[in-house]
Amino acid sequence: MANTIELKGEIRDEFGKGAARRMRVDKLIPATIYAGGSDPAFIKLPMKETTLAMRRKNALFTIAFGKESKMAVVKDVQRNPVKRIIEHVDFYEVKAGEKIEVTVPVFVEGTPKGAAVAFVDIQELNVKADVSNLPERIVVSVDGLADGDKVFLKDLKLEGGAEFVEDNMDESVVSVEVPEDATATTAESAEGADQAAPAEGEAAPAADAADSESK
Repeated sequence: MANTIELKGEIRDEFGKGAARRMRVDKLIPATIYAGGSDPAFIKLPMKETTLAMRRKNALFTIAFGKESKMAVVKDVQRNPVKRIIEHVDFYEVKAGEKIEVTVPVFVEGTPKGAAVAFVDIQELNVKADVSNLPERIVVSVDGLADGDKVFLKDLKLEGGAEFVEDNMDESVVSVEVPEDATATTAESAEGADQAAPAEGEAAPAADAADSESK
């Protein structure tokens, strides 16, 4: 679940590409905090701390700037397409006790039976949850599942009063299958073993002729 991350920023009074470049040279990231029905707040944040914080999915932020402090979640992160550095962050202000919709990535854990492999059918799920309890990931256990087994959305449970915002709860989230190449390899191994083994009632191959004559 999400933990609150504290960031200390400054009020931003310069705008445009030139100002943004100067901020990045000074190891600062321009950011905007949007709020429904209110004017947005324009700020600049420390590059190192903000970049590390952006690795967290669905984190809740407490952002202090000037004499204000706002609680917010990430709305959008703009990155340089080549250098991949963060160029701008958009936040959305939230209030304590508010429920919001977020997308949550799906991961699997555990080991299926035999040569079966787990495939994630839905990479992200839409979830509505309290801002203080936003899930960072949904983990689906595939331990002991066999070829042909599926985990459906209706099989998953969320904690802390969170709920799925999906139209079809019968959708498959994770499928367990034996890959075709693994099936082919198994079949070839079995065929090779059948050819090598003597038939029932058949004598085992005689010893090398030369070795027999020497005796």
